[in-house]
Amino acid sequence: MKLSKMLQSIGIDTSLDRDFEVKALAPLESASENEVSYIDQSKYLENLKDSKTGAVLIKEKDIKSVPAHIQPIIVPDPHLAFAKLSAFFAKDEFAHPLIEKHKTQIGENTTIMPNVFLGENIKIGKNCLLMPGVVISDNVIIGDGCKIFPNVVIYRESQIGNNVFIHAGTVIGSDGFGYAHNEKGEHIKIEHNGKVVIEDDVEIGANNTIDRAVFGETRIKKGSKIDNLVQIGHNCIIGEHTLLVSQVGLAGSTTTGRNVVMGGQAGTGGHIHIGDFTQIAGRGAVGKNLPPNTKWGGHPLMELDEWMKFFVTLRRMVKKKSE
Repeated sequence: MKLSKMLQSIGIDTSLDRDFEVKALAPLESASENEVSYIDQSKYLENLKDSKTGAVLIKEKDIKSVPAHIQPIIVPDPHLAFAKLSAFFAKDEFAHPLIEKHKTQIGENTTIMPNVFLGENIKIGKNCLLMPGVVISDNVIIGDGCKIFPNVVIYRESQIGNNVFIHAGTVIGSDGFGYAHNEKGEHIKIEHNGKVVIEDDVEIGANNTIDRAVFGETRIKKGSKIDNLVQIGHNCIIGEHTLLVSQVGLAGSTTTGRNVVMGGQAGTGGHIHIGDFTQIAGRGAVGKNLPPNTKWGGHPLMELDEWMKFFVTLRRMVKKKSE
């Protein structure tokens, strides 16, 4: 659909110097001339100069930062306008009945147990085991030597590497928790049109939820091990050989280096990076980027030695007060 038509349909009446068929919504750093991006925070304005995006949703006060090759679309709330536009690109979870269907490919020595549901155009490697109650949506790729335990659900376009174990009740590739809010306080859904990629030798515990990306991908890198009851938000990147203990929660766009360890119930805010070989003690609340080869704990987060001293001092104060 033409950009002008899309804007009109969501109530944005603006003149355009350049109209074009919109291929997709995309982030500034990877968008092409037939895609649309948005900026709702001034700190991202510097990314405009190197972007190849065709158009950008932007506030009027920031218009001078838009280069000549990008079509500006001035809106009061770029995040809200982006949410409304995302509905044009929402994908069906399963093939429409009128669309030509493609057969699933299953490798040798792979066992599909009873009551497994397989969508269309799925590729499953050799020596895999899919247990009862598994649901695999359309266009999913599963490598060799994988075990998918009962009642796992893998949403569309997810990619699973070799020798991956996914335990019972886990959901891979569901929508991230993303909404914009209008002037009435109503929540407008942001359609998540990306995917989840799980690399080789990953083990994922029971009742995990790993959300697909808004655009692009959520990625779990090689050799990572994830305990039960972990939530990984949209567009997170988990580095190689990372350990996430039970009830860890990672907000959207959290990234980690390799061999990160997060203790039980630790969590992050969004858009945070944790460096290589860094450790977070249980219930640690990460609200800032963390350098590599460090240890942290507590809330507010402190270096682990400092946190332990603080906790001991606090206990002494409480004990003294009660005497």
